[in-house]
Amino acid sequence: MIPLLAVLTVLAASVTIIGSVLGASRSMGYWPGHLWAKAFCMLSLVKVRVRGRENIDRRTSYVFVANHQGAYDIFAIYGYLGHNFRWMMKKSLERIPFVGFSCRVSGHIYVDNSSPSATAHTMATAEKQLSGGMSVVVFPEGSRSRDGRMHAFRRGAFKLATEFSLPVVPVTIDGAYGVMPRGSVLPRPGSITLTIHAPIHASSETGRHELSELMERSADAIASALPEAQKPR
Repeated sequence: MIPLLAVLTVLAASVTIIGSVLGASRSMGYWPGHLWAKAFCMLSLVKVRVRGRENIDRRTSYVFVANHQGAYDIFAIYGYLGHNFRWMMKKSLERIPFVGFSCRVSGHIYVDNSSPSATAHTMATAEKQLSGGMSVVVFPEGSRSRDGRMHAFRRGAFKLATEFSLPVVPVTIDGAYGVMPRGSVLPRPGSITLTIHAPIHASSETGRHELSELMERSADAIASALPEAQKPR
């Protein structure tokens, strides 16, 4: 599995870079990665089930927020969410050879909070991407869970939704911790369930979200589809 997936990773990154340089970054930022992620799951004997896909519209831009159980969260969402999007990711991931560059040229968003001007640049990049049905996916916990439980959310993703009055779609990932928890080198065969919850829209009266309420409603929705052992303490 490993040599084949290494070849597929280089191939997907190459197609993404070439297509993006030729002006097709909108599709190249999604389709090669989408197929690569599905191949990862199939070759490692991981089955992904999706519930609630009828809750989203491909023509609408969303901020998707999901709990972060393990490395296979990325493959499950990229391969099975069924909606064109860009990742919002740590800037440190840009240093991954080849893959980091392919993510940049195809429009994925590196989050840089090192200074007020860097943060403003991140927000401007996100605003440029969020149009015509393009969405973003964020793991508001910031990093993978160490114990399988969902942990406190950071405000960044929700500030983005508040700034641009975008609907927020909570997504529950269940099973990825069992497939490949943090610290594991190899995955185990298993199953992952993605639950796509109903979008949370901005207030009809103000046209905006209230930040603390948005964070609470999103966390409650995600936790509702987790087994008791993985819900927040």
